[in-house]
Amino acid sequence: MPIINAALMEGAHTGAPLHEIVQWFKTMTTNEYIKNVKQNYWQPFEQKLWQRNYHEHIIRNESAYLKIADYVQTNPQHWQDDCYF
Repeated sequence: MPIINAALMEGAHTGAPLHEIVQWFKTMTTNEYIKNVKQNYWQPFEQKLWQRNYHEHIIRNESAYLKIADYVQTNPQHWQDDCYF
């Protein structure tokens, strides 16, 4: 019987961990923003561009996807009610 490489097994993770991808994305977009503030006179944003942490969640079915999509689309309408707004 052949030996199966664990990384080739179905469902096995083969790339960078999600937190590293998110960290890279935040770094790259922040650097691009800063560059455009300096070179193209974009309006400076005096607060943080990204929240410190994030909530990762695996979407396992269509029902979960629809619930999350609805939250993303309707959440800005509720910002004025947020205690941190």
